[in-house]
Amino acid sequence: MITLFCLLLPFLAAVVASPLTRKFGHNAAWFLALAPACSFLYFASHLPEIANGEVVTGGYAWVPSLNLSFSWFIDGLSLTFALLITGIGTLIVLYAGGYMKGHPQQGRFFAFILLFMGSMLGVVVSDSFLMLFVYWELTSITSFLLIGFDHTREAARRSALQALVITGGGGLLLLAGLLFLWNISGITQLSLLIHGGDLVRESPFYLAALLLILGGCFTKSAQFPFHAWLPNAMEAPTPVSAYLHSATMVKAGVYLLLRLNPVLGQTPAWEILLPFFGGITLIVGTFLSLRQTDLKLMLAYTTMASLGLLVMLTGFDTQHAISAAVLYLVAHSLFKGALFMVAGIVDHEAGTRDVTRLGGLRSAMPITFGAALLAALSMGGLPLFFGFLAKEEIYYALAGGNLRAMLFTAVAVIGNALMFAIAFAVALKPFLGKPVKTPKHAHEGPVLLWLGPVVLAGLGLFAGLFSSTAHRFISSPMASAIEDKPVQVTMSTVPHLGMPLLLSIITVALGALVFWRLAQARVLMSRFIDALGPGPDRAFDAFIAGLVKFSSAVTRIVQPGRMDVYVTATFVLVAVTLLVPPIVYGELPALPAWPVDVMLHEWVFLAIAAIGVVAVLTASNRLTAIVALGIQGFAVAVLFLLFGAPDLSFTQFMVETLSVVILALVMTRLRLMPSDHRPVLQKLGDGAVAVACGLGFMLLLLKATQGTFNNSLTEFFNAYSKVIAHGANVVNVIIVDFRGTDTLGEIAVVMITGLAILALIRIRTGSTTLKPRDNDPDAPEGEGA
Repeated sequence: MITLFCLLLPFLAAVVASPLTRKFGHNAAWFLALAPACSFLYFASHLPEIANGEVVTGGYAWVPSLNLSFSWFIDGLSLTFALLITGIGTLIVLYAGGYMKGHPQQGRFFAFILLFMGSMLGVVVSDSFLMLFVYWELTSITSFLLIGFDHTREAARRSALQALVITGGGGLLLLAGLLFLWNISGITQLSLLIHGGDLVRESPFYLAALLLILGGCFTKSAQFPFHAWLPNAMEAPTPVSAYLHSATMVKAGVYLLLRLNPVLGQTPAWEILLPFFGGITLIVGTFLSLRQTDLKLMLAYTTMASLGLLVMLTGFDTQHAISAAVLYLVAHSLFKGALFMVAGIVDHEAGTRDVTRLGGLRSAMPITFGAALLAALSMGGLPLFFGFLAKEEIYYALAGGNLRAMLFTAVAVIGNALMFAIAFAVALKPFLGKPVKTPKHAHEGPVLLWLGPVVLAGLGLFAGLFSSTAHRFISSPMASAIEDKPVQVTMSTVPHLGMPLLLSIITVALGALVFWRLAQARVLMSRFIDALGPGPDRAFDAFIAGLVKFSSAVTRIVQPGRMDVYVTATFVLVAVTLLVPPIVYGELPALPAWPVDVMLHEWVFLAIAAIGVVAVLTASNRLTAIVALGIQGFAVAVLFLLFGAPDLSFTQFMVETLSVVILALVMTRLRLMPSDHRPVLQKLGDGAVAVACGLGFMLLLLKATQGTFNNSLTEFFNAYSKVIAHGANVVNVIIVDFRGTDTLGEIAVVMITGLAILALIRIRTGSTTLKPRDNDPDAPEGEGA
C-alpha cells in the first residue's frame, strides 16, 4: 500500500497544485516538492535490501482471466530510475517555483510537471505490460502539455505536436511489440519475462518483436532519425527542459532497452542495430550541437548524443559495456540537470541564452558559476567526478583489437571530445571574459533557482569521491538487474594506466582544441550541415503535409456529403459480409422443400406483405410509400402472432405504428413529389444491393435453423426467471431483468430519436432555417433540407 501511495503522490499533488499556487504564489513550490521528496525517501529506504539482491514486488489483479494486473517491480534498475525521477523532480519543482515566479499560469505548470513526474515514475516501476504501456503513453501526453505550455506561440504548438506524433507513434509500435512478446511467451509481467529470454530469442517472431520494441524506444529516446522532436522541445520552459533531459522521458526508451536486455539481447540483430543507430545518433548529436549558440539547444543536442552513447553501449551487451551505460546514465542525469538549470538561471537573470551575447557573469552570479563549473567537469569526464568513472568504463568496454571495436571506440572518443567542448562552452563562455551588456541587469538568482544545480553538481563530485558507496547501492545493483546476474562495478576515480587512460587524454586534448576554436568550428559545422540539405525536422513537416492531403482526398471519397452514398455503402458491406464467407468456406445452407402445410390465412398475410412491398416500389409519392411500408410491417407482425410470439408481435405493431406516424409527420415537412428521382441504372443497382442483403439474411437464418439447437440458455432462463427475477413471463424477465441495461439503452435511443424528430417537426419556416441547395431536389421550398 505504501508503494502504491508513493506512486500516486505526484498525481495527488497535481490536483492541489493550482489551489496552493493561488494561495501561496511561487512559494507553493515548497509544499508541492514534499510529494516527490516523500516518494524519494521511501524508495531510498529500499537501497539496502536492493543492494543485497532482493526485489520489491506488489500489485493487484485487474483481469485475472487475461492475466492483466496493476503491478510493480522494483530492483536495482527501476530503483535507480525512481530515485532520479523523484530526487531530481523535487529540485525541479523548487526550481520552477523561482523560475516561473509571477507567471499567471504557474499553478497549471506545477500540475503538468507533477503529472509528468508521476507518469515517468509509473513507467520505471511497472511490472505488467498494460501498466507500462498506459504510463508510457501518459508521458507522451503530459510532455505534449508541457512543451506546448506557452500555447499562444506557434513554435510551441508545433513542437508539442511533433513530440506527440513521434513519441505517440512509437508508443503504438511498442504496444505491438509487447503483444508479440505476450504471444511468444504467454507472459505479461516484466519480472517473469526477463527470465525467459531463450524462449523469446528462439521464436520465429523474435525479429518482428525486436523491431517494434526498438521503434518505441528509439522514438522516445530521440535516436536518429527520430530525434527532431527533442531539440524542438526546448520551446518548453527551462524547468521542463532540465527535467526532460536529465531524468524523465528521453531516458524512458533507454530504460526499456536496459530492462529487456536479458530478453532481446545476445543476438546478432541486437548487437548490430543498437550500436549502429546509437553511434550515428552520438555523432549527429554532437555535430549539431557545435553549430548552436543557444545554451539550451547546445545542451539539447548533447543530450541526444548521450542517449546515442547509452544505446550504443547497451547494444554491445558485455558486462563492462552495461556497467559503463549504468555509470554514464547516472552521471548524465546529474550534470545535465545542473547545466540546464544553469542555462535557465542565466536566461532568467541576464535576459538571453545566446552564448555569443554573454560574458563576465562570474562576479554577478558566483554560485551559478560554481555549479556550472562542477557540472562541466563531470560532463567533460575529468578525474574525481562521477563522469570520469563513466568515461573510463566506456573506453575499457569498447577498446579492442578488432575493426568493430576500433570503429566504435573512435566514435566514442569523437563524441565525448565534442561534448567536452560544449560542456565548457556552456559553463565558461557566459561567465568568463569581459562583462557584456545583457538585456537585463544580471545578478544571482534566489535560492529556489540555484539550489537545484548546486545539489546536482555537488552530487556528481560526491559520487565520484565516494565511488565505492555509490557502486554498492546504485551501480552494482543496477548492472546486476540489467544483466540478470550478480555484477560488481569497481571503477574508481584513480586513473588506471592503459588504453582507457590514453583514450581519456586524447578526448580531453581534442575537446580542449575544439573549445579553443569553437567559433571557427561552429562556422564550419554550420556550412557542412547546410550542405547536406533538409533534415528530419523538415521531413516531419513534409510528412504531416502529405498526411493532411491524403486524409483530405480519402475524406472526399468516403464522406462526399450524400446520404444515398452512405446508405448504399453500408448495405453493400452488409451484403458482402453475409454472402462472401458462406460461399468461400462452403457453408451455404441446404434449401428447404416447398412448404405444403401452410394454411390459407397464412398465405393471405404473406400475400399482403408482398403486396405492401410492390406498393412501396410503385408508389406515386413518398407519403403513399410510407403507408404502404406499414402494410407489410403489420402483415409480418400478424405472422409473428400466428406463430406463437405475441410479445414480439406486439413490439412489431408498436414499431410499425410509430414508424408510419413519425415518418409521415416528418415527410409532410418535405416536398413529397416526385417519388423517386434516381435514374434507371441507379435503381437497378440499388435493387441488386437490396436483393443481396435480403438473400444474405435469408441464408443466414436458414443456416442457423438447420443447425443443432442449443437449449442451454432456454433451460437457464426457465430455471431462474422465477427464482431470481420473480417473474413468470420469461420473455419479459429477459428483457427487463437479464437484459435490463440493454433495454434501457434501447429506450434511451428511442427517446433521443423521438426528441430529435419532435424538434424537427417544430421547426418553422423562417429566418432560422437554411435555404435549400439548388441541386437538391429533396429540399423543401423556403427551408433547409
